[in-house]
Amino acid sequence: MNASILTLITFLPVAGAGMVTLLPKRLLPAFTLLFTLFIFLLTLHLPAHFDTARHGFQFACNLPWIATPAIHYHVGIDGLSLWLVVLVGFLAPLGVLVSWRVIDHHQREFYSLFLLQQTAMFGIFVSLDLMLYYAFWELSLIPITLLIGIFGRKNGRAAAIKFFLYAFIPSALLLVAILWLYAKTGTFDFVLLQSQMHTLATGANATGLWLASLAFLLAFAVKVPIFPLHAWLADGISEAPTAIAMILAGKLGLYSLLRFHVGLFPDQAAHIAPLMVALGVIGILYGSLLALVQTDLKRLAAYATLGALSFCVLGIYAFTAASMDGAVYQILSESVSAGAFFMLLGILYERYATYDMAQLCGIAKKLPGLATLFVITALSLIGLPILNGFVGEFMILSGSFQTHPRLASTATLGVILSAAYMLWMLQRVFYGAPSKLVAAGTQADISGRERFALWPTVALMLVMGVASVYWMRAIDATVPAFAPSFAPVSITTRISNYARMTNLR
Repeated sequence: MNASILTLITFLPVAGAGMVTLLPKRLLPAFTLLFTLFIFLLTLHLPAHFDTARHGFQFACNLPWIATPAIHYHVGIDGLSLWLVVLVGFLAPLGVLVSWRVIDHHQREFYSLFLLQQTAMFGIFVSLDLMLYYAFWELSLIPITLLIGIFGRKNGRAAAIKFFLYAFIPSALLLVAILWLYAKTGTFDFVLLQSQMHTLATGANATGLWLASLAFLLAFAVKVPIFPLHAWLADGISEAPTAIAMILAGKLGLYSLLRFHVGLFPDQAAHIAPLMVALGVIGILYGSLLALVQTDLKRLAAYATLGALSFCVLGIYAFTAASMDGAVYQILSESVSAGAFFMLLGILYERYATYDMAQLCGIAKKLPGLATLFVITALSLIGLPILNGFVGEFMILSGSFQTHPRLASTATLGVILSAAYMLWMLQRVFYGAPSKLVAAGTQADISGRERFALWPTVALMLVMGVASVYWMRAIDATVPAFAPSFAPVSITTRISNYARMTNLR
C-alpha cells in the first residue's frame, strides 16, 4: 500500500473525470463531492504513516518510463510536500460544495476539468523526475485556462489568455533548462541531480548553470506570482469561479521555488537571495497598498493574496531555518484562510450578484451568520494570535530579521496594512445602514451546504493557530536542510562577485 499510495492518489481524479463524462447530469455534483472526499481520506494515510525521524523521501516509487532519454516514474514525498498533498485533497470537496448551485451550465466540463486539475497538482507535489514534474506542470495550465475562459465573469476569456501566456512562455525556458541539465548529467532524477550540482558548478558549466537557475526561477516566479510578474493575478482571480480562485495562486510556484530552485541550485539561489528578499518586501507593500484602495471585493482579495504570498517569498530567500519553516507553514495557512475568503465572496455574490463595495453595506443585519464567518476569516488573514495566520508570519519575520533586519522591519508594515484593508472592508460591507440593494433583498443567511464547506476551514484556522506543532514536526524535519549557510553580503557585492565568477560581466 505504501509503495502505491501516491500513484493511487495522483491518478484517481483522472478516473473520476472519465466517470463524470458518462454520468447523468443530475448526479455530477454529488458524485464529484463523494469522489473528492474519498481521495481526501486517502491523503490522510500519508501523515498517519509518515515517519518524521526518517530522512529522505517516503512512499517512494521509482520505475523506468522511457528508455531514451532516461525518464523515470519517480514519485515520493517528504516534510515539504506531505501537507501540500493533503491540502489539495482537503480543498477539492470544498470547491465542489461552493460550486453546487453556481455551476448550472457545462457541468460535465467543469467537474471533469476540476478533477483533472487535481491530478496535475498532486503530480507536481510528488514528482521527483524533472520531466515527469514538467509534464504535470504543463498539464496544470490547461484545466485552469479552460475553467477561467468558460466559467469566468465578463472578461473570462481575456483573463484566461493572459494567464496562459504569462505561465506558458517561461515554462518553455524551464524545459530548455531541464534538457540542459540532462545533457550535462545524463539524468532527470532530482535526487541524483542534487548530488551532482557542486561538480557541475565548476569550469565551463558555471555560466550555463547560472542561466539554468534563472530559467527555473522565472518559471516559478510567474506562477507564484512575484512582483513584478503579477499582472495576470488580479484578472485571473477576479474572473475565475470560486473553486478555481481557491487554488489559482501560490502553492505550485512557492513549492517549486523551494524544491527545485533552492533545492537544485543552492549556490545560485544564495547569490540572488537579497534581490528576492527585496522583491518579496516590495510585493508585500505593493499588494497591501493596492488592496487598500480597491472597491471590488474580488480584486481586493487578489491583491491581498499577492501581499500574503510575498511573505512566503521573503521567508524562503531569507535562508534561515525559522523563515523557511514559516514560509511552508504560511503556504498551508494562506491556502486555508484565502480558500475560506474566496468561498465567502462567492456566497456573497450568489446573494447580491456584485462584488462592488459601494452597493454593499449593512449586510450583518440581514445575514449575521455570513458576517460572523467573514469576520473570523478576516482576522485569520490579518494574523491575529491564536489563529493560523499568526504562526507563519511570526516565523517568517523573526527568521528574516537574522539575515535582513532592515527589509524584515519594512515588511512588518504589511501586517499593519493588511489589518487596515481587511477591517475597512468589514466595516464598509457589513456594518452601518443597509444599502438600497441590501435593504431591498430577502436573501437567506448561510445554508447548511455552505456551512459544511466553511466550518472545516474555520476549525482549521483555530487548530493551526494553537496546535501548529502537529504540522511543524514533518516540516521541520525536512525544510531546514534547504537553508544554505552564507555570510550576509550586500546585494550589489553578491551579484558583482557572482557575475565575475561566471564571466557574465
